[in-house]
Amino acid sequence: MKKKILPWLTMIVSVVILLPSCESDENEGNEEMVSSYNETESHKMGQNCMSCHKSGGEGEGWFNLAGTVYEDNKSTTYPNATVKIYDEPNGVGSLIGTIEVDGLGNFYTTNNIDFGNGLYVSVSGDTETIFMIAPVTSGQCNSCHGVSTDKIWTR
Repeated sequence: MKKKILPWLTMIVSVVILLPSCESDENEGNEEMVSSYNETESHKMGQNCMSCHKSGGEGEGWFNLAGTVYEDNKSTTYPNATVKIYDEPNGVGSLIGTIEVDGLGNFYTTNNIDFGNGLYVSVSGDTETIFMIAPVTSGQCNSCHGVSTDKIWTR
């Protein structure tokens, strides 16, 4: 009887040992990162954050939404603003998420965002909220803003 149990026990132990090494985690290596008011560890204001902060990129964390906010003069960054994401234009509909802009004017998150057919973004400063009029399907804000369209700004 002992001879029949030993092969089964050996096989079970082998499977238990091998299972963790066979697991696949598509986010393995992705560091959770979300910008916060007053933090000053971000960098490269105005550049496309996701050129580095992506799977296989040099930056820590794989950003799903990131960019830089400026004052209305569009040359000085606007620290501690607030970015909100809605499923309908002009701040109506459901609020999908809120991201704090850091002390250098950058915002970013590695949290999953389902852009689906498009989401609507707003940015709020001390006295004004600016709404994007068109839906976005990508979180690479600085790939267009400051390149082919105006910089993101508020007051």
